[in-house]
Amino acid sequence: MFSVIIPTLNNLDYLKICISSLKKNSYYNHQILVHINVDSDGTRKYLESENIEYTHSNENLGLCKAVNLASKKAKHSFIMYSHDDFYFCPNWDKNIYSEIVKIGHNKFYLSSTHVNTFGFESLNCGTDNTTFDEKKLLINYQNENFSDYQGSTWAPHIVHKDLWKKVNGFSEEFFPGAGSDPDFNLKLWNEGVRIFKTTGNSKVYHFESKTLRDKKKFRYFGNINIGSKSSKIFLRKWGISIKFFKKYYLRSGSLYKTELKNPTKNLSFLLELFFCKIKLFYLKIFNQ
Repeated sequence: MFSVIIPTLNNLDYLKICISSLKKNSYYNHQILVHINVDSDGTRKYLESENIEYTHSNENLGLCKAVNLASKKAKHSFIMYSHDDFYFCPNWDKNIYSEIVKIGHNKFYLSSTHVNTFGFESLNCGTDNTTFDEKKLLINYQNENFSDYQGSTWAPHIVHKDLWKKVNGFSEEFFPGAGSDPDFNLKLWNEGVRIFKTTGNSKVYHFESKTLRDKKKFRYFGNINIGSKSSKIFLRKWGISIKFFKKYYLRSGSLYKTELKNPTKNLSFLLELFFCKIKLFYLKIFNQ
């Protein structure tokens, strides 16, 4: 059904939870593909014992290059990108596939809902692999209802393989990975995709172990926040900020009603676009 691609970097305890949940909680049979960045914790041995396909590098390629490499082995029509620190709740895939069927074409970007980010005590099931209460989660995950939201830019997300290939997957300049999701979305936008949807009934639990993420802090010039390394790359590449793209194009965080339209170029849009251009000017002047 899906080719589920998981990059990992010496995060075996979480990867085991993730793969176990995929195996026992999926409605359909999926191809699980892992890219192993380095391997000093026995990840390869574990994957071989579980008959899981993988690619491997001796150095940390980061999220983007790792996923791109693994995607070349994808056998199915739909590519799902997953972090290694997700727990997939029962029928996550059945519910997201029903969305795909309703859409009726391949121009979409769908994400699952991170159920533990909404503040429900019933879904507070641990902050890491040692405190994770799987039994509590399985009892309670169906008791809370979640809306569909507009403008998703996060994993786990799924796209059609033809679309993935058309935009050449993730942009590898976003190393180790921060900023690559909105960049991927903007590439899809330019291909005519207008459905960027978080599906409320496809549920995952996220530990947020942050093993491959960009930890560089924000930098400032005067009173202008130029942003992190990934923000700078995005701004240089597209001429707008990630925040601007998510606000005016994706309408991120608003309730999903229908597919998106081109942004309305009102005064607010034009003012914030102007500030994007000022930030871009600073980048060029200070060669940052």
